[in-house]
Amino acid sequence: MLIEQIIFTFISFAIFVYMFFRIMKGNDTIYTGILVLEAIGIALNFVEVLFNIKLNVIFQIIKYILAILLPIGLIIMEKRYISLFELINISKARASFALGDTRKAKQLLLKVLDSKRECYKAHLLLAQIYEKQGEIQKSIDEYVQVLDINKNDYDSYYKVSELLNKLDKKNEASEMLFNLLNKKPDMNKASELLGDILIEREMYKEAAKVYQDAIKYNPLNYELHYNLGIVYTMLNDFQNAKMAYEKAAEINSLSYNSKYSLAEIALMYRELEEAERKFLEVIEDEELSADAYYELAKISLIKMDKDTAIKYINIAIDINSKKIVEKIKQDDIFIPIMAKIIIPQNLEGKLDTKLKTKEVKAKERLEDMSDKARTLGYNDIKLIKKISHREEKSEEEKNIEENERKYRE
Repeated sequence: MLIEQIIFTFISFAIFVYMFFRIMKGNDTIYTGILVLEAIGIALNFVEVLFNIKLNVIFQIIKYILAILLPIGLIIMEKRYISLFELINISKARASFALGDTRKAKQLLLKVLDSKRECYKAHLLLAQIYEKQGEIQKSIDEYVQVLDINKNDYDSYYKVSELLNKLDKKNEASEMLFNLLNKKPDMNKASELLGDILIEREMYKEAAKVYQDAIKYNPLNYELHYNLGIVYTMLNDFQNAKMAYEKAAEINSLSYNSKYSLAEIALMYRELEEAERKFLEVIEDEELSADAYYELAKISLIKMDKDTAIKYINIAIDINSKKIVEKIKQDDIFIPIMAKIIIPQNLEGKLDTKLKTKEVKAKERLEDMSDKARTLGYNDIKLIKKISHREEKSEEEKNIEENERKYRE
């Protein structure tokens, strides 16, 4: 027992002295509490020696934890570059951020960075705080610091791209995303963002290549197939668009946008029964129901069923008169039944939509093409369908080769 107490006293006192000089050298008052706890453990040992008593098991365990195990654990943490000062302040900053006190959180993080400029977690949390506050450029600067410390932080790499896009720096954002996908080609959100940027810049062939590559790694992702359908639509490659929309609808049976696009393509190719079936599914969607009834009315007129056409067009007007009446005025197909169409004096509804800009453009392209197809004969439609598919496919192959060359460079 005496030998044990001598060894304990020597080790605990040596650790105490080390911790004391650690505080003095670094001026880290955060370690003062640890020093106090260690002193309590040493005091318990002196009680045993002075009064010649044997502490029970619980106090023995507490003594060893406070005087030896706790400070040794902290020393090991420091050797592994885990600072208690950083750990506590970053934890407090996270709590402040979660509670909405961003000012306090930033103060704590800047305090950490004053002590250690290369603190990964501090820069990362500071970047998130700046982003939430709308200080985009400051957030980017912090994410760049994060990447300087950890170049394999792909999420931060993506964040920089996303924020650059918000600042309308499309070239820089797309360049970063191409680089990111070279390193991590299965990063789905990077592919989606890059595709969106390319679509916005009307670089549809490049966007198609991005989505095709992404689908190799995420074959069951609805958004990728649906966006690929939009890209093919804008390229007038309606055969490939149809296949992409079909895959999207297969993955997500509630994908009314895909079904609407498929219905328009069917209508374009005079596949009236298929178009009608798809539009009847789409009427369940609040956003697209008025348009679907409007298209059903046109199909009925093509089939010379005026009574059904009148029923459908009046339902469409009831749902959104402001939008549908405007469309009726622009389409001569409704002239034969205009007398039976009930147009209210006060138009209700709205012209705007919840659809994204790329979806609106693709929808308008399909509607325009299906209207133009009404003036063509069946043989003309089949010929255009065949030639268009062959020409677009050839262009796509050229585009793939060009993109592969860019990736290799």
